[in-house]
Amino acid sequence: MPNQSRPKVKKSRALGIALTPKAVKYFEARPYPPGEHGRGRKQNSDYKVRLLEKQRLRAQYDISERQMARAYDRAKKAEGKTGEALVVELERRLDALVLRSGIARTIYQARQMVVHGHIEVNGGKVDKPSFRVRPDDIVMVRERSRDKHPFQVAREGGYDTDGETPRYLQVNLKALAFRLDRDPNRKEIPVICDEQLVVEYYAR
Repeated sequence: MPNQSRPKVKKSRALGIALTPKAVKYFEARPYPPGEHGRGRKQNSDYKVRLLEKQRLRAQYDISERQMARAYDRAKKAEGKTGEALVVELERRLDALVLRSGIARTIYQARQMVVHGHIEVNGGKVDKPSFRVRPDDIVMVRERSRDKHPFQVAREGGYDTDGETPRYLQVNLKALAFRLDRDPNRKEIPVICDEQLVVEYYAR
């Protein structure tokens, strides 16, 4: 819906990151928080800084607080740094990888594609955006959905960004399919976040 872009633009400005391609131009024109006092000086406490970073990460994956907390609990049990494990955990979500592959333009569109049953994993329909994709899983648009307009646009590279496809994915846009080759490395994941601040927020 047309009126849905405005809240996402305001949210982008409040968080300091562009959450959609459309928000980028607004963000360039008004690189300060929304509202009458958006350009005023604000005092940031340590808590507020950590909270903002957590909200930024949540917004980039468009997940609830409960989903975020669950991902953090799983990340705590993983080997290595908890913050990096958290971002990798979120990146393995099905909707996130549909976005990274170029099949969707935004995380919101990717989620809708999954929820509406247009995506299958290893030949079976999956309609849960939170489904965690494993290495060697093959994800593709279901045969019955491929003629729909968004997927025709995707097939022609219409949702491709200027950035490269992440190295952990093998993508065939013509076939509307991709494979997760391996677990992502944090430095390869294109999200803007100081994940250590997120860890400190939950560990407080």
